[in-house]
Amino acid sequence: MVSLAQLRDANLFGLAPAATAYDTLATNFGKHVQNMQHEVLKHVFNANWVGNAAGAANASLQRTSNRLDAAHTEMSAVSGLLREASESFLLAQSKLQMALQEAQKLGLTVADDGTVSWPAPSKAETNDPGYNIPEQAKALANRISGAVAEAGNADQKIAGLLNSLTERARNGTGLETDKAAADLKAVTQQGVDLMAAGFPPAGASPTEVNSWWKGLTSGEQQRLIEAHPDLLGMRDGIPAVARNEANQLNLANLISKYQQKSNLTEDEKQKLDGFIAISKKLEERRGKQPPVFLIGVSEEGQGRGILSYGNPDTAKNVSAYVPGLGTTLSAVGGKDADRALNVWNAAAAADPNAEVASMVWLGYDPPPGLEKLAQGDLRPLEVMDTDRAAKGGAAYDKFMSGLRATHDGPPAHLVALAHSYGSTTVGLGAQMTGGTGADDIILVGSPGTGATKASQLNVDPGHVWVGDAENDPVSHLPPATRVANDVALFPALGPLGDEVYKMYSPDNQLWFGQDPASKEFGANRFAVPDGAPLSFDSHSHYMDEPKKDPAPDDAAVSVNNIGQIVAGKYDHVTRQGQR
Repeated sequence: MVSLAQLRDANLFGLAPAATAYDTLATNFGKHVQNMQHEVLKHVFNANWVGNAAGAANASLQRTSNRLDAAHTEMSAVSGLLREASESFLLAQSKLQMALQEAQKLGLTVADDGTVSWPAPSKAETNDPGYNIPEQAKALANRISGAVAEAGNADQKIAGLLNSLTERARNGTGLETDKAAADLKAVTQQGVDLMAAGFPPAGASPTEVNSWWKGLTSGEQQRLIEAHPDLLGMRDGIPAVARNEANQLNLANLISKYQQKSNLTEDEKQKLDGFIAISKKLEERRGKQPPVFLIGVSEEGQGRGILSYGNPDTAKNVSAYVPGLGTTLSAVGGKDADRALNVWNAAAAADPNAEVASMVWLGYDPPPGLEKLAQGDLRPLEVMDTDRAAKGGAAYDKFMSGLRATHDGPPAHLVALAHSYGSTTVGLGAQMTGGTGADDIILVGSPGTGATKASQLNVDPGHVWVGDAENDPVSHLPPATRVANDVALFPALGPLGDEVYKMYSPDNQLWFGQDPASKEFGANRFAVPDGAPLSFDSHSHYMDEPKKDPAPDDAAVSVNNIGQIVAGKYDHVTRQGQR
């Protein structure tokens, strides 16, 4: 067992150099193994030597080669285990140090057994309703005991594995290829488990994650970013600057990982294209204003990516844009990044004195794009249900909670912005317990939110905003109550219209609740251009580049209005009548 005093006083900085030394040993040994295989085995095996002696020699050389490979694997296992031991113990020690420092600031005494005590309160403190030293002491005692227990658990598991590796070296079983491979797998999994034990559980709230992060020393925070960027970059509750650093490291790792793969699947190719597009966007924006933060990237699902123009932890006005149908990871480094920048420019122009952060959030798997409908391909419609939106909505709500948890100073003016199927995602998330946590919700090109009233979105209906072009087919997919009024849309599309009409008939409709632009829904409708008649192009211009003096029929008037809302300049929003 590890004691508080042992963890507090331990000098752990020798573990990392020991791991590095084993890495060096394993690398050099591996080079010798390669030389032996190339210079000896290759020549012997290709010498056309035949006969019993040749067979025996070949078999012996192959056994030697296998044993050398196994020895190299075992060395790699030891170095990996030492590195994970270093990270695990340093993480636990960092938590303990921060708790002890807080106790000292509060005038508390921490005994070597973890008991926390404090001076008897004065009469004034006793009568002060804000006096809460006992509660603070209890919380610190729990943190201290948790850090010590974490170190004890890591110590026990690491010692067990080290003993096992040592025994394999002594009895020679570590020179068996299958045993060595099993050892490396066990060490790798143990490292993952140990780090997971030191992190908040998967279901922890962003506020809990943020408290955990603040409970680490700056040195340990930096070590975790460098050693485990994949575990930090997508955790809601980690500050934007730390997430950006972790995600940029992880992005490079992901690109390298996928580029080294042979025979990539179509999904893998799409992810790799997305990672490269994001990397190019970051490089393109390097040194420019506003700065770009990579708030999230991962290979989960179809790929995840979150970019922010401006720092959401310091900005007064913050928007998080959710794209919709047909969005792939490449768009996060492409058109959707450009849309987020256009929103930033519009919001900054609306209030030049306020710091702005504008994000594109692809934290879910949107359905395939409707652009395929123009080619007579109806498959995209088959996946237009609410499953993806519901999962995405829950993830979006947690992300928004994370923005609240990490924000510095007064609370930000936080805006949920969604386009197309993204508005269904945000709408369903808004109806969950706690909602999005946004101050304003903006829906553009929406096929519906799953709600019948704006008041169901967990925000004042006066802060729900809708922009829907009159010629946007997606915002006209008819509910049962409107098929008769909109039926003219479908014959105009020709044979394709006949098929779409069948799928959207009252008996088989795919409209997600009440039309958000309708009077019945009860949201504010802001002005957007009508768009080209009966064209899916009308679905794509809500966040075009803003202009200082847009004409009434200019598509940029839409993003100008979005910018006014993000800036909280509601009186400057150009309104449009509800349907």
